[in-house]
Amino acid sequence: MASTSDIRNGLCIKYNHDIYKIIEFLHVKPGKGPAFVRTKLKSLTNGKVLDNTFSAGHKIDEVRVETHKYQFLYAEGDLFHFMHVEDFNQISLDKNILDAPDLLKEGENVMVITNTETGLPLSVDMPASVVLEVTYTEPGVKGNTATNATKPAKVETGAEINVPLFINEGDKIKIDTAKGVYLERVKE
Repeated sequence: MASTSDIRNGLCIKYNHDIYKIIEFLHVKPGKGPAFVRTKLKSLTNGKVLDNTFSAGHKIDEVRVETHKYQFLYAEGDLFHFMHVEDFNQISLDKNILDAPDLLKEGENVMVITNTETGLPLSVDMPASVVLEVTYTEPGVKGNTATNATKPAKVETGAEINVPLFINEGDKIKIDTAKGVYLERVKE
């Protein structure tokens, strides 16, 4: 049994007869009254996100997990196929387990979190950022760069990202996988 002081991002807990992963938390100590922890929990079975507040010292039921490195092979409908990089076992995971499936490129390495009790995969941790090639975007209009103007661009995985006006087709861009936003242009 863990308590609220053990809460951290990525911690998997049992809560309301389901397994949740903590994706955000904030310890709050108000001037008046007891301390508490505000959390954002993501269900690992259906992908729903809920906000919850735990009072300080509240006991939480931690789920023991293992992380393994897997390589993304291909997508087939809503199933995504991965291969363990050490023993080459293959697994298929549903699309709703993934945080950003539209940013996943074939051959990309991810960390798969599995429950040690049941051996079932719980979630997939994407790398912090991915580099993808822009396959389609409208040309930027010259002289329209005084503000932080953006335009939509389609990348090689099919995802649509807002990018600055100077980005052209064929450019490689770095994308933050947590927020799904443009970070920078990558030079070769």
